[in-house]
Amino acid sequence: MTSRAEVLTSDVINYLVMRYLQESGFSHTAFVFGHESSVVKTSIDPNDVPPGSLITFLQKGLQYLELESNLEDGVIEGEFKMLSPEDLITNDIDQLRQLVIERREEDRSKPDKRRDKGRDKGRAPAVDRNGPSAMDEDDLEVPPSCVATLNGHDSEVYVCSWSPTEPFLASGSGDSTARIWNLSPGPSYTKCTVLQHEVKHDKSKDVTTLDWNQDGSLLATGSYDGLARIWSKEGKLKQTLEKHQGPIFALKWNKKGDLLLSGSVDTTAIVWDAKTGEPRQTFNLHTAPTLDVDWKNNTSFATCSTDKLIHVCKLGESTPQRTFQGHADEVNAIKWDPSGRLLASCSDDKTAKVWSTNSEKALHDFRDHQREIYTIKWSPGGPGSGNPNLPLLLATASFDTTVKLWDVEVGRCVQSLQKHVEPVYSVAFSPNGRFVATGSFDRKLYVWSVDDGSLVKTYAGEAGIYEVCWNRDGDKVAACFADKTISVVDLRL
Repeated sequence: MTSRAEVLTSDVINYLVMRYLQESGFSHTAFVFGHESSVVKTSIDPNDVPPGSLITFLQKGLQYLELESNLEDGVIEGEFKMLSPEDLITNDIDQLRQLVIERREEDRSKPDKRRDKGRDKGRAPAVDRNGPSAMDEDDLEVPPSCVATLNGHDSEVYVCSWSPTEPFLASGSGDSTARIWNLSPGPSYTKCTVLQHEVKHDKSKDVTTLDWNQDGSLLATGSYDGLARIWSKEGKLKQTLEKHQGPIFALKWNKKGDLLLSGSVDTTAIVWDAKTGEPRQTFNLHTAPTLDVDWKNNTSFATCSTDKLIHVCKLGESTPQRTFQGHADEVNAIKWDPSGRLLASCSDDKTAKVWSTNSEKALHDFRDHQREIYTIKWSPGGPGSGNPNLPLLLATASFDTTVKLWDVEVGRCVQSLQKHVEPVYSVAFSPNGRFVATGSFDRKLYVWSVDDGSLVKTYAGEAGIYEVCWNRDGDKVAACFADKTISVVDLRL
């Protein structure tokens, strides 16, 4: 009696596709796909599926097909011929075997060039003009003694944020928890308080966003279950904010700390009274998921959406003060500059734009990236910042593996930071504005000099990085990883 291989079901394939979309940053697309395919109702435990499973599965399938193409009667006759993914995808097995035969015949007709390889040994090595050489990068690696690894989460860690007033680090994960880590020197170092999010069902447990209020006394969290929660810094649940009908992707305190702003897949943005937990006003202006929100001042804010629009709104008014149109695809992130004068946005259309409420047209339209721009950050420079004598810069992080720094006053790119080899999910300026940290799914944390774009420090984790952030003193960077860990890197630059 022979056993039959287990059939790969459509639910398994759909789940792998949904996870790939989540890991690639297409959170709202993953949400829609998961519900339309009903894969969210399956019993698959996300903790049992490692990051990158779909890519790994496809690569193994292509490798098997490549091996099968080189076999003749169960053995490899002649040199093993490598086949490109395009070859493997566009040809059936008989065509692939014929392609292998033809390439072996071509090789037999070519002169032997192996003797020429020795000549290359005396040549000067190629210069990598995009950054330090491998030896240089090794010299810049942060030693293990300067890295604290925080363990405790049971799933990917998506977000992290330092308290603005104390050495506390907050993190949010797919395990239905946020955690507040005490990084004060002493016996309590790296101890954490677990903020347990009671979930409606297993598929809504991701903590997707979090934000400290200005004095560090309260932490707000948003999650996939559509609830926002307010916690004390000691970990006590103060308020549960219930009105959204879909996952919350963005959550921000105003500067005064009396209002909380949230944006959801249900298309709405809501301003909440932080003391009572009640909605002050619901803004139903977008026609598709709201992806990001940001306060301009204590009562005015901006929202962006997959509907390609950006609305500038004011509490108490039912219509937008200004609507910005110009992006050709969904708008992933928006940020006001320190003065509240300029609004930056980035999109899947590969552009970043800078807007002023004084004009309907973008002041700047930055088009140097080759793929989607995932996030943006302003430098702490210019009017209204802690470093008014420094120039105001905008950083853009893209799936094209680069981060670019733009001088907004002159409207041009002043640095292109090129060293990552996978999409860059996060970028953060140091508090003094002299350095910028970047985190990528290539597992690398890089710290760069803003002045000349040189690489200053590097750290390699064991999995992709979702977010990086600096502490208030500018001597530590935290990075959260897909392998359930957080690394706190002591830089002392």
